Amino acid sequence: MTQAAQTLVKDTERLESRLAEIPPEPGVYFMRDAGDRIIYIGKSRKLRSRVRSYFRDGYNKSDRIATMVKQVAEIEFIVTDTEAEALALEANLIKQHQPYFNVLLKDDKKYPYVCITWSEDYPRIFITRKRQLGKEKDKFYGPYTDAGLLREILRISKRIFALRQRPQPLFKDRPCLNYDLGRCPGVCQQLITPEEYRKTVQKVAMVFQGRTQELIEILTQQMEKAAEALNFESAARIRDQIAGLKSLTAQQKVSLPDDTVSRDAIALAADEQLAYIQLFQIRAGQLVGRLAFVADAHAEPGAILQRVLEEHYQTADSVEIPIEILVQHELPEAEILADVLSQRKGRKVTILAPQRQTKAELIEMVERNAQYELQRMQKLGDRNQQAMQDLAAIVDLPDLPHRIEGYDISHIQGSNAVASQVVFIDGLPAKQHYRHYKIKNPTVTAGHSDDFASLAEVIQRRFRKYIEDPQLQRLGNPDWPDLVMIDGGKGQLSSVVAILQEMNLLEDLRVVSLAKRREEIFLPGESLPLETETEQPGVQLLRRLRDEAHRFAVTFHRQQRSDKLKRSRLDEIPGLGHHRQKLLLGHFRSVDYIRQATPAQLAEVPSIGPRLAQEIYDYFHPA
Repeated sequence: MTQAAQTLVKDTERLESRLAEIPPEPGVYFMRDAGDRIIYIGKSRKLRSRVRSYFRDGYNKSDRIATMVKQVAEIEFIVTDTEAEALALEANLIKQHQPYFNVLLKDDKKYPYVCITWSEDYPRIFITRKRQLGKEKDKFYGPYTDAGLLREILRISKRIFALRQRPQPLFKDRPCLNYDLGRCPGVCQQLITPEEYRKTVQKVAMVFQGRTQELIEILTQQMEKAAEALNFESAARIRDQIAGLKSLTAQQKVSLPDDTVSRDAIALAADEQLAYIQLFQIRAGQLVGRLAFVADAHAEPGAILQRVLEEHYQTADSVEIPIEILVQHELPEAEILADVLSQRKGRKVTILAPQRQTKAELIEMVERNAQYELQRMQKLGDRNQQAMQDLAAIVDLPDLPHRIEGYDISHIQGSNAVASQVVFIDGLPAKQHYRHYKIKNPTVTAGHSDDFASLAEVIQRRFRKYIEDPQLQRLGNPDWPDLVMIDGGKGQLSSVVAILQEMNLLEDLRVVSLAKRREEIFLPGESLPLETETEQPGVQLLRRLRDEAHRFAVTFHRQQRSDKLKRSRLDEIPGLGHHRQKLLLGHFRSVDYIRQATPAQLAEVPSIGPRLAQEIYDYFHPA
């Protein structure tokens, strides 16, 4: 298809011909524009009638959909056997193509998930802000609105049930103290079978599935059976687990009026750009979970809620699906979603937009919480916007600084010199873009530091790709910063300016420095700092950037020192070069493990024969 392809609304003959080809079966449809780009993906239980409705006069279309229809130049479809297949296919295609007119959920890093790695023999349970669906069996719960409460729930869960407490074993050939205290079943030494351990993890999963009360009932039955069998030690252990779970639910739940029906309630609050969605999970009349989502706000509220629910329930187990879903606005495809969820649940699932009494009051409460989140983020956004506007005025930028980079050097008298690169996007830390550098300058050694040369080296390494590859655009490239901040005064800035002039990049790159003593901002070629107040928003933004660059550099420097100290002891062993040191540390993970190893265990490492193994052992165990 070429750019000149005519839209269907202007070619009625081709439109009617195309609509007649679409079958009245369930499936997914694509809308393409004149540039052959997919601009909308939808689903329907009857493809022909749904697609035809977009082009029908008098059909009640939103402004967004009306705009989309005017751009459609081609329609494609995929027929599926069931509505459930259509729903799943649509969700996957939207993630893949990100069509402009679809509701797109934002990957917001401020809301954490809980991950259980069922793909592993001994599943791990941890909190993460990245939902990576790399392995099918791994399960994510969330995103949760309260990270502090989530950490507390996980901490208490590890006290209630015997779970692996450490990401790495403390000893190579024996369990740590947690095993002796009964807090860990000895996963590191495989003192529990994968099958038995997974049963324990499944109990913890029930907490995050909102099935705590069901778990308490199961454990109560097990406790009673153990007591009847005169197994009082086991009964007492289960009794303590039940008490811990009741304590956990007391912190986690807020009592709500009403019955024992399991239901979810969802509502949103939106401004011109983003919609903040809250989903309350109510089980047995108790609020057991409060999840949060963010979406683009250009769609109708009902369509946004529909997309969130489809995304949320796509990977949910049947026991996690409630029998009633209360929604703030009518969903455009409520019937399909309800039918699919009913099939997966094995009983009828109802989707309802309540208008009165208790259920409407519940939706109002959820909406109120969404509104609070919207206001909080607007306030934060306004503060960042104000800081970026002020900073743009201070350093005379033509536009707001979307991407700002900060650089700092860390060392002790020149030893283990490192540098940090931190990045703020729209005034907020973007840690996925952080980088650290080991200083390679041979003149920077212990007892001889040179921050000027080190900064020049790092800046050269950061921007040399724009010299080596002329095809890379500088301005307009998302990797190209609007502003670079150097931690230091006139001297540090001058060294960076010199290398940028040598690379012929200074005209395209805005660079400043921030001196620590008086929080003074220096510009290239200026002998005096800018006239600023230390508490004005733009200066505070640069200070946050500088402090983050310093923190990141110091953290990396400490890590390098620690690694060097570990290796220094191995350096004293004759015949143990750098390559064999790496093999030893890779096998045993630390010098402490190497010290505890027997000659036979040391000899198991490649390139470490029996003779060298004995020498290593003798070094750590002198006669």
